[in-house]
Formats: sequence, C-alpha cells, structure tokens
Amino acid sequence: MFRHRRTDGPRLETGVSDAGPDPAAWAPGGGRSSGLSLERLPIRALARVGPKIAERLERLGILTVQDLLFHLPLRYQDRTRVTPLAEIAPGLETWVEGEIRESSISQGRRRSLKVWIGDALGAGLLLRFFHFSPQQAAALKPGKRVRCYGEVRQGPQSLEMVHPEYRLLRPEADEPIAPCLTPIYPSTEGLQQRVWQGLTDQALALMERSAPAELLPLKILEPLGLPPLTEALAFLHRPPVGTPLQDLIEGRHPAFARLAFEELVAHQVSLRRMRLTQRRRQAPVLAGDGSLCQRLRASLPFRLTGSQERVVAEIAADLAQSRPMQRLLQGDVGAGKTVVAALAALQALESGRQVALMAPTELLAEQHHRSLSAWLGPLGIEPLWLAGRHKGREREERLAAIASGAAPIVVGTHALLQDDVTFQDLGLVIIDEQHRFGVHQRLKLREKGGGEDGAPHQLIMTATPIPRSLAMAFYADLDLSIIDGLPPGRTPIVTRAVPDTRRDEVIERVRQACLAGRQAYWVCTLIEESEVLECQAAEETARQLSARLEGVRVGLVHGRLKSQERDAVMAAFASGALDLMVATTVIEVGVDVPNASLMIIENPERLGLAQLHQLRGRVGRGSVESHCLLLYHAPLSETARERLGIIRDSTSGFEIAERDLALRGAGEVLGTRQTGSIQFRIADPLRDQPLLAEAQRAADVLLVDYPELVMPLIDRWLGEREHYGGV
Repeated sequence: MFRHRRTDGPRLETGVSDAGPDPAAWAPGGGRSSGLSLERLPIRALARVGPKIAERLERLGILTVQDLLFHLPLRYQDRTRVTPLAEIAPGLETWVEGEIRESSISQGRRRSLKVWIGDALGAGLLLRFFHFSPQQAAALKPGKRVRCYGEVRQGPQSLEMVHPEYRLLRPEADEPIAPCLTPIYPSTEGLQQRVWQGLTDQALALMERSAPAELLPLKILEPLGLPPLTEALAFLHRPPVGTPLQDLIEGRHPAFARLAFEELVAHQVSLRRMRLTQRRRQAPVLAGDGSLCQRLRASLPFRLTGSQERVVAEIAADLAQSRPMQRLLQGDVGAGKTVVAALAALQALESGRQVALMAPTELLAEQHHRSLSAWLGPLGIEPLWLAGRHKGREREERLAAIASGAAPIVVGTHALLQDDVTFQDLGLVIIDEQHRFGVHQRLKLREKGGGEDGAPHQLIMTATPIPRSLAMAFYADLDLSIIDGLPPGRTPIVTRAVPDTRRDEVIERVRQACLAGRQAYWVCTLIEESEVLECQAAEETARQLSARLEGVRVGLVHGRLKSQERDAVMAAFASGALDLMVATTVIEVGVDVPNASLMIIENPERLGLAQLHQLRGRVGRGSVESHCLLLYHAPLSETARERLGIIRDSTSGFEIAERDLALRGAGEVLGTRQTGSIQFRIADPLRDQPLLAEAQRAADVLLVDYPELVMPLIDRWLGEREHYGGV
C-alpha cells in the first residue's frame, strides 16, 4: 500500500548516476565515513547542491538529507491523467488535450492571445495568454494538437485556462504523463520546483539504502495500523496514481498520520521530561494558617461560586507541597480569576514568602494593582507596582523594596523580567494572560525565586479559554483548573451584527443608553497594523461622536496616551463622570465598569473570535441586560460572515475557542509568541485530535521502556527548540 514509486519523467540533471551519492562515502567536511546516517549526511552531499543552493535550503532549516526528507510537499497536482474536454469544470486543475481550432490576437482592453481547442466530440476550451511572444503565436496555429495543464476557470463566454503549461504533440505520438502525483514543495526565492524534484529524487534513492532510524517501537505502532516511517515518507513525496487527492490536501492519509503521530509523541515526551524535571525540584511549602484568607473572604461583598471554591482548593493543595506548582487557570471573561489569585497570594504571604504577578500590558497590570490594593489594603498589605515607566530614584526605591522583602506583593509588566529585579524570597509567581508571553519569559520569572527551597510555585491564568486539544498538545507540563461558571447576578450579553450603513441608528442607540444613565464603549479597529493610524481613527471617531451626541460626555483612550492621561480618563469613566468611552483594543482586558451596558465594535471582521469575546466581556458585568453591536463593513467574506455568526450566537468562551481553532488554527488562537517555540511542522492539534491521547500514552511508554529513543526523537522534531522547556 505504501510502496515508493520512482519517477521516470523529467528530472533535474545531476551529473551523477541515478543511484545518487553513497551515504557511506560522506562525512561533514568532505571526508569519508562508513555507515553515515542520513541525519548526519550534509545536504551538500547531493549532486548540484553548491553554496548558493545550500544557503537557500538552510533558510528553510534544511541542513541534512534527513531534513530534506522531512520537508514535505505543501500540496499536490494530479498530472497522471488527461481529462476529456467534456468532463472539465471550473476549479479543476488537470491536463487537457485537443486540436487547435482557432488562434487570434485580441486587441481589447488588454491585449491577449486566444487559442480555441476542441476534440472529436465537439467539446472545447479557450486558452488565454496575456504575455506571449510572436514565436508562441506562430506556433499555436490551427491544426496542431496541444496538451495543456492548468486550472479551469469560468470565463466571460466559456470555460478557459489562463497561461496554462502546454506542449505541442507530435502526430501519432504516445506522450508520457507523470507516473505519480506531482508534489509542490514549500520553497524560498531561487529554488524552483524542478530543483526540489531533483533533490528529493536523490534523497529518496539514498533512503532506500540507508533509512532514517525508526524511533517508535512496533508495540506502539502496530495497534494503530500506521505504516513504517520510510514507507510513509516515500509515499508522501511520490504518491502513486489513484491516491485520493483530497486525503492528501486535508492531511488525512495514513502516511500523514504516521508522521504527525511521531511529532506529537516527540512533543509529549519533551513536555513530560520538563514536567518530571520540575517535579524533582524543591519548592517552598506554602501551607499558611488561613488567617489572611479568612479576613479577605469576610470582607468581600460577594460569595465565591462553587467552581471558584473548587479551584481555590486545588491551588491551596498544590502550594502546600514541596514540589513546584505548575497550574494553568482557565476562566471565561468575568469568571472571577483575580480573586482566586488573590487568595493564592495570601496563602504565600501567610507562609512568609513574596508574590509576583505579571501582566502583559500596563493597563492590565494597573487594574490588578487597583483590585489587589482595594482587597488587601484593609488587611495592612500594600501591593507594589513596577512598570517600565518607573525611572531613576523612584525605580531604585521600588527595586530596593523588592530585594529587601519590604514589598510582599509585586505587580508588574515585562519590567519584572529585567536582570536588576531581584526578590528576597519569591514563593509564588502569577502570570495573567499567559498567551501574550513567550514561554522563555514565564520561565525566566520562575528563575528569580525559590531561594534555598528551590523554585517558586507558578499559577498561570488566561481569560482566553483553550480548547482541550490544544491544552493536551501545548500544556502537558501543566495541571489544569477551570472556572466554568459566572458569578451570580451576571446577565447574558445580547450580540447583534449591524452593517455600517446603519451607523446613524447605532449612534442614536448610544444616545438613548447614555441619557438613561448607562455607559457605553465604542471600540475602533483598523486593518492596518499601525498603532498610530488606529489611534488617529479613535481620535477622529471621538471628535465626530462628541459633535453628534450633545449632552453625552465622551472620553478617549488609546495606546499612545501617556499613562497619567489614560489613568485619568479611565478613572473618570469608572466613576461615572464620563458616559461614552471611545477606545482602541487596549480595553480588551483589565477594565471593569458594571454600569457599562452597551459595546459598539467597529470593523469586527478584522478581529479574531477570542479578541471579540474579550472586548464584549467589558459589558455585562452588572445586573442590567447588556448589548454588543458589531458594526461591520459590507460585503463580508464567507469566513467573516461565519465568524460573526459564531460570536453572535454563542456566549461561551470555551465554545468560541473551539470554533476559533477550527477556523484559524492553533497559532492564532494561542498567539504566535506562545506557540512560536513549539510550533508543529506536520501535526495539527485539531485535525489530529484523535491521535493526542495515543501520543500521550506512547510518550509514557518511551520514557519508561525505551529511554534510549527519547533524545533522538526530540532532536529529530524539536532540535534546539526543546530547550524552551529549560530541561
């Protein structure tokens, strides 16, 4: 089933025999070595790979022949058959063949060469060339037979191919076609597909004589019915005639599953090694006596929900252990994660240890600082805030307080990661909106504490719910806690999508809400990746709305305001001194105004579902019914229409995250900074979700029964990236 088929079609001239170079005759530096494996065979060993091609391959991470074998095609073309003209349809990419019936040069709006071909059954097709030479026009004359490859399109008058590949056929000649599907490789400038064809021909010939090591034992592979590694690689580079093209396009063929499974196993093994390493480290036992936690609970104007209590208990049990807690806390927008974090912090303080809370933006860090100050100030605990804007003597004083232990709780941004920030006795690290940080950053903060007792405990929070498949794939080193309910009194948010042609109606809706004593947000977004332009748009929108809404007090917040100015506007809005807040997406997190019950989001089609859900969560924080209006610009693409439909019909962050994953992929849902260090090359956590549980089991088997295979597997799939885990 998975037999490799050699191609007999056009090949890159290599200047060597078809057998290719001998893997036993090469070693780094040009010397000779016996039994050299493909993972060490340099790409320069292949014929016609000089310094320039080697440099271009290196851009794609291809240094060895094994790297080349694991560089799989991006897509495939079926050049194995000629489709009769009567069977072609728009969207089909295929060979066609016919006799030229007519050829002419059109002098219309755009000059073109039009060539009509037909067959004995009367079916026809138009070939259109916008760029052509006089020699081409002369060669493509009536009576000649021609074979063309391209995508069939619906033209103004008939089906057509634009700039197809073609060749004129000799009379009565039986022209060969490709013996297998044609791979199209991801490439870089200067590497054409014919070069890839020649290089992979050589690599596949070498693999037949010196196969890459099989790193998954039969006891793991056989129950899954997956093919051996070499058969899967050969199949994917040269799929035989009859292979369902859709299975290859969607990555659902067993050969894809074989490689995806091995990659998933490599990641799981790496994460489990990281987890085992962390668990072997010591951590301070933060048992606490409960006194501060009891005082905070008594002072709160609300009771914790059942899911909050469950999570508090899970965290408390972890903190009382002598191994470092590594826990991911998920909760939907407004689920009450901050108070859970505050109780965890107090447990650390009861044990005489310091706490650091890191947030990705100054706005969110300030919000946490205000919340903690309001809750803990009456207990005699003053959180200290550290940000990049703190300079000179002020910064020195804050650093001294942290180093001496005079600051029991430190709230900050990336500024906490700087080398001059040292703690006397850091026992607990809390990281909010973890997907905004790279993995290196949260690990760097971990290294700042623990003292003689080892590493500090770590609580990682996110208001962006992570689909189960992604949590299994990316966070196997963490324990998971979920707050799956909202505090009592919260009302569902009604979401509507409205075209911007009804902008006047929306403005009137804002007026009525504000005159009724409620507050509203108006969020401006732009397609351009420019904070300057986005801020200018917000400023212009605020000016227009101020002119249109007489009697409505309008404020403006964007990322380029000085923090003191932004603080003043936010404070005024929170106190009720402003009715309408015009803002950029800086209000996505960290704003809590219960009286705000109306949210307008301009150009929502520009944002991801998770970000829309976060923005929407700024309203609905009180007891009054709240509304979110998505002011879109028509016409919408099908994808944009589907996305707005999802956000309109669902209020569950977890459901939205699953749908967002299906639409946009893991990198977008988690954030590229979070996934960048652990990006998958072949596996897809959504497509390959059925394999994840098996990959976890396989990782456990390898670690226990086959420890000698662990590092080769990690090196093959992660290489240097494995060090992101600090193993």
